[in-house]
Parts: sequence; structure tokens; C-alpha cells
Amino acid sequence: MKINMAVEPLDDIEVSIVMPCLNEVETVGLCVKKATDTFDRYGISGEVVIADNGSADGSQLVAERCGARVVHVEKKGYGSALSGGIQAARGRYVIMCDADDSYDIEGLYPFVCELRNGVDLVMGNRFEGGIREGAMPFLHRYLGNPVLSFMGRLLFKSPVGDFHCGMRGFSKSSIEGLRLNTCGMEFASEMVVKATMHGLSVTEVPTQLFPDGRSRPPHLRRWRDGWRHLTFMLLFSPRWLFFYPGLILMAVGALLCAWLFQGPRHIGGITLDIHTMLYAAGFFITGFQVLVFALFTKLYAVSQGLHPPGGSVARGMRRLSLEKGVGLGLALIFLGVMGSVYAVLLWKGTGFNDLDASQGLRWVIPSVTFVVCGVQTVFSSFFLSILQLKQSAARTVEEGGR
Repeated sequence: MKINMAVEPLDDIEVSIVMPCLNEVETVGLCVKKATDTFDRYGISGEVVIADNGSADGSQLVAERCGARVVHVEKKGYGSALSGGIQAARGRYVIMCDADDSYDIEGLYPFVCELRNGVDLVMGNRFEGGIREGAMPFLHRYLGNPVLSFMGRLLFKSPVGDFHCGMRGFSKSSIEGLRLNTCGMEFASEMVVKATMHGLSVTEVPTQLFPDGRSRPPHLRRWRDGWRHLTFMLLFSPRWLFFYPGLILMAVGALLCAWLFQGPRHIGGITLDIHTMLYAAGFFITGFQVLVFALFTKLYAVSQGLHPPGGSVARGMRRLSLEKGVGLGLALIFLGVMGSVYAVLLWKGTGFNDLDASQGLRWVIPSVTFVVCGVQTVFSSFFLSILQLKQSAARTVEEGGR
């Protein structure tokens, strides 16, 4: 990301308002004026930073004439523009909002008060502050934002009720420490998710949303950006994306296999037998593989700094040494081999002639399942150990640098 000037922090600037801008000539000047007037009204030492993302309508000149400092961010995208603006901000605190005059910039003082009280991230909540008629499309108001905010609270135990409010304030040093790196609209989700995961203090204040002042359509693309927000949250939550589904599949498969092991089962006019048992074994093996993906993903995310170290999964992986993993895998293989031997003995009892399929497969299916999962456990243990070696090496280098 390229910014047009070097930035030196200024002790006398308390608050930087950062606005991403792409062809906002109709509204950017009004937004800058509202911000500077609010600074004067409350005696706040502040600046307005316009993070221009390639405007071709003269937005930059209007913003500068109204007293803003313009930084040029070449890498396209809402998240890229905001990252460039935050990097260029000189204030101790940053308040970000859009340059389309849809947010209540004149109501920024509650954000500043919370930041002065030591809160790391102060989110605006449009549903509590009020959404004016025509300010938010129906689907966004009653489906998109509520559902995605609920997902954020469920997946990450975040206290935020309006995940995607574009007006929020934060301590610059705290947010820069999160290493935010998404380029698009999902930047809003990344900030809240990482702040929650890293234990930063987060609160909300009511804020109003007005119809924007532009004559052109907004940059937001409803379904594309909503999907990007959702997939981002799932990718950042291997527990919900991999661990829980894998656990459910394994449990269903194991219970079905155990239920059918004694013989066919009848439900109404339907008979369930070895064919269902084979599907159940498939559920178990698939769930096992998905569970292993959860471990791989978590450890990789921690090693890359995407997730903070710690958590129940991370603690469990630290207890699972290579030797324990290989031992568990060999034990599963042993059980599978013993079951296979018993199936061969049943076959021998027939003089190695035709064996009743229902009788033989009732032992063969779970035996093969144990062998497959055992082999996967052995090799997965080695792969996890390789990932842990990388993480340990990175931690050693970091500690040595200190």
C-alpha cells in the first residue's frame, strides 16, 4: 500500500477522523466541515484525513479546500483505503466514518469520551441510535445486518450488536497491533473479530444513520459483500467451520454403527442394515477428517498471527505430542486389524466359501474405519508436529529479538 507522504506522530493531535473516499465530490466537503466544526465545539485537538482511493471527480481538491489532509491510497478497496488512512493518521485516537454524509459526524463526542476512558474500540450502533427513513435498504436492515451481527456474536462471543456500522472509534496503537489486512468491505468484520479475539475492550454507543447525499449508487454490492463478510467470519472460526461439524458427523456415524452392529433394525416398514452402516462409517471418517482440518487450521492461523495463541483447542494441541498422536493412531489400527482377523475367522468357519454378507460386513466395516482413521492419525500427528516446529521457531526468534 502506497501513501503519498511520511507521517510523524504529533502529540497535540488527539483525534483523527479518517474517511475513505472514492468519487464523493458531492458530500466530502460537507463531511469535513461537520468534523472540524465539531472539533471546535468540543475543544478537541483533531484532524480530518481523507483516504482517497483514486477519485476522478475532484474530491481531493474539495477536501483540501475544506481543511482536510488527503492521502492517496493506490491499492483499491474499502479496507485498503481505511488501512492507508489509519496508517497516515497522526492522532492518538481514530474515528472512521464514510464520506457520503450518512453518519452523524457531529455526534462523535460520545466516541471520544469512551476512548478517553480507556476503551480500545468504540462501535456505533445504528439500530439503537436510529435509522432514518430511506437510509438503509430493507434487506440490509432486517436481514443482512441482523444476521451477520448475530453470527459475529455467536462465533466470537463479541458484545457488538451492529457489526457493520461504518462509524467507529479506536485507539490507533491497539488496532494497528491487530495487523488488519483485508482489502474489501469485510475489513469492518475483521476489525471487530480480531479485537474480540485479542481481548481488546469493546463497547458501543448509539449513532444515527441518514440517507446519504450522493446522486450515484453506493459502492456496496449487497450479495457479494454480504457473502464476503460471512465467509470471512467462518474462515476465522475453525471451531464452527470444521470442529463442530466434524464432531457431529463422527457422533452420528459412531451411534449409527453401534446401533446396527447387532443386526438389522426396523423402523416402520423400513429395514436398516449394512448398507446404512456403510454410510455411517463414511460419516465417521469424513467427520474425523474435518476434525483434523480444524486442528490444522487453528495451528496455522496462530503461527501466522491471524489468531491469538491460547484457547481450548490450542491447549489441547500442546498436550498432544507426536508420540501420543502416533500411539493413538497405532491403537486404532490395532483395533481395526483385530476386527479384520475376526472377520477372516468367520470366513474360515465356512471353509472359505460364501459368507453371509450381513454377518461379515458387520465386522469388516468398523474394522476398515478404524484402520483408515488410525493411518490418518499417525500421518496427521507428524504434520501437526511440523506446524508446531515452525511455530516454536518463530516464537524463539521473537523472544531472541527482545
